[in-house]
Amino acid sequence: MNWREVAVTVSSEGEEAVADLFYQLGCPGVSIEDPELLHSYIESGRWDYHDFGEVSLTGTSVVKGYLCEDEHLTRRMNQLDEGLRDLVKRFPEWIIQVKGITVKEEDWATAWKAYFKPIRVGKNFLIKPSWEDIQPNPEDLVLELDPGMAFGTGTHATTTLCLELLEDIIKPGMKVFDLGTGSGILAIAAAKLGAEVEAVDLDPVAVRVAQENIDLNHVSEQVSAKHGDLGSVLKGQADLVVANIIADVILLLLPDLKRILKPEGEFIASGIIESRSEDVENGMREAGLEVIDKKEDAMWVALRARWK
Repeated sequence: MNWREVAVTVSSEGEEAVADLFYQLGCPGVSIEDPELLHSYIESGRWDYHDFGEVSLTGTSVVKGYLCEDEHLTRRMNQLDEGLRDLVKRFPEWIIQVKGITVKEEDWATAWKAYFKPIRVGKNFLIKPSWEDIQPNPEDLVLELDPGMAFGTGTHATTTLCLELLEDIIKPGMKVFDLGTGSGILAIAAAKLGAEVEAVDLDPVAVRVAQENIDLNHVSEQVSAKHGDLGSVLKGQADLVVANIIADVILLLLPDLKRILKPEGEFIASGIIESRSEDVENGMREAGLEVIDKKEDAMWVALRARWK
């Protein structure tokens, strides 16, 4: 299968809004090449290892989305074009340039590896690509990943916010539902903290990759990866439901939470761009949830909620 890589060059202020456009189109993967973010990671020491050399700060970022070249491609490209035109009208200072190329599946699955390096998140998580050799500290909870075509390496703010919340919430023996698992990173992290996890994704590629990463981390007895929507594959109720998706999908799944989340349970919602946070918070309140924590990073928001 071939994929259309659409690269949008935009000012750094606009990268998250453009990424959100791709997510709304159902992109299974979005990458952001941000020289300033790369520089900040190098300077902060969050990466244990890198070989990028000097990083030039340009003030612009390249946001890449990947769309399947199927019968829906033309419609999605038109929707993306409309969304970008709207952004240019609202923010004319964002210099937007768009380029599209066809990428073979095997090329896409490996091209981004140069940007995935070991990174520390939260108190004890160490996210390590499967191809990197690094000696962890005794207290590290190592999450070894080969995301393949299912994005979710842990370097994006939406994921790091979730990982930090998982450390605050999870106790051994808890039952967790991970909705839209992607590479499986959150499900694996929950298992490393002692939880039993059911991970779900609509994308069969993501389920396959998640299962490979589950096996790689030796947590297959604690985590199961399932293909389908939450209504058809999840049974019973969880102590914690995690959804690192996008605002619109989170709003759609709120009515189902009563069925899958225990009365004393908690809900983590991430993948919410800052401008949509109020919509999700209002939706949660209408669904009977109370927001008890809100974490923000780089224009992204994660919400922690429980039943009122």
